[in-house]
Amino acid sequence: MDAVRLVGASRSALTRCGDGAQIVVEAWQVQALAQAVGRLLAGSGPPQARAAAGALAEAGVRLRCLPGCPAEIRAARLTEVRDPRRALGALGGLLAELCAALVEVAAGAEDETLYGHCLDALDAAGEVADRATALLECLA
Repeated sequence: MDAVRLVGASRSALTRCGDGAQIVVEAWQVQALAQAVGRLLAGSGPPQARAAAGALAEAGVRLRCLPGCPAEIRAARLTEVRDPRRALGALGGLLAELCAALVEVAAGAEDETLYGHCLDALDAAGEVADRATALLECLA
């Protein structure tokens, strides 16, 4: 499946999240997707962008899966990145939506564990967004 379609599937899954814990789990899914996109582009993308793609793949592994993570990792369905610029732009938009959702959950979290997971996920998403932006600049 193409990266842009997977970003769309992730965006839909994020909108269906019912609580903060599900949003944190979705953050893990987005991280896995960023890692997969980075790996694919590092191996077969434009030569000038391979180092930046590798950095994106590394940033994507930072967040650990929490209890309750689904058995299916959506990113495992990634087979191609037809349009790297469009895919990275869509991933950047998804990361912005994810960060907004995580901030909202963290602001209302009464459980310190959930609050901590939100902060970790925000930090990881910020790093992925930075690396995706750097990769997008390499492709320009």
